[in-house]
Amino acid sequence: MSKQTKVIIASIVLLVVILAGALTWSLYKTHETKAEMSEMVEMMNFEKEQLEEEYTDLAMQFDGYGMNIGNDSLVQLLDKEKQKVAQLLEELRVTKATNARRIAALKKELATVRSVMIQYVHQIDSLDRMNKELIAENTEVRRKYETASHKAEQLQQEKEELHQTVVRASMLELTDFSMQTLNDRGRKTRRYSQIAKLQFNYTLAKNITTTSGIKTLYLRIIRPDGEVMSKSDQNLFPFENTELLYSLSKQFEYAGEELSDVLYWNVQEILQVGDYTADFFVDGHQIGRFSFRIEG
Repeated sequence: MSKQTKVIIASIVLLVVILAGALTWSLYKTHETKAEMSEMVEMMNFEKEQLEEEYTDLAMQFDGYGMNIGNDSLVQLLDKEKQKVAQLLEELRVTKATNARRIAALKKELATVRSVMIQYVHQIDSLDRMNKELIAENTEVRRKYETASHKAEQLQQEKEELHQTVVRASMLELTDFSMQTLNDRGRKTRRYSQIAKLQFNYTLAKNITTTSGIKTLYLRIIRPDGEVMSKSDQNLFPFENTELLYSLSKQFEYAGEELSDVLYWNVQEILQVGDYTADFFVDGHQIGRFSFRIEG
């Protein structure tokens, strides 16, 4: 074998070795590239999943805030952003993880929506704080109003009690009541058949607080059967928003001093045997009630 032939063979062997090395290196790099691509795809899938979770959490946050807002305008804005999040989430779910450009855009959209939500949250917190302040103010105003109303009621009650005290103090009092049965000659008699008059004796006690002047005394004689003895159905006097039938009346002048007087009932009917009641009224007040008996 010539020297030249040996050189050619050596060159061929060297070339084969070089080609084999190159092929081996190429196969190694190809495998390495596939591994890197697989790892990159896995990372992109993980990033997409993370992004989906963030969108889902954001949608749930919008739901949570929407339930606690009393402002209709703000609720509408939140609903609009909520719908936008739902659309972006749906788009993200159908977007391939390898579409890096769209994934990046959706990630940017998420950041924008989140910043908008932060603004709404601040508004919600501000409204909530204002509502709490208003509730506290209303509670305080209601408390003060109730306190003032209670004080006004107390004052009104005290005023009424004072008025009633003054009224009671100014009321006349009838004392020393007695009833005598008289015959037609004006003499006392106990015989039922001879009774012609009923004489009512009484005294008006001293009272310097009552109004002086001409007054009218009314007497209601109530029979044992509960009926009022009267000479006329027109004998009426006012009492507590109504009118009562009276038996006898008499005008008198009162100056605050003790006053004794008498009233007479002319018997023109058959007197019932039993217990009677004598009620006296002056100035719209009942000033005395007494009982007496007619024996048969």
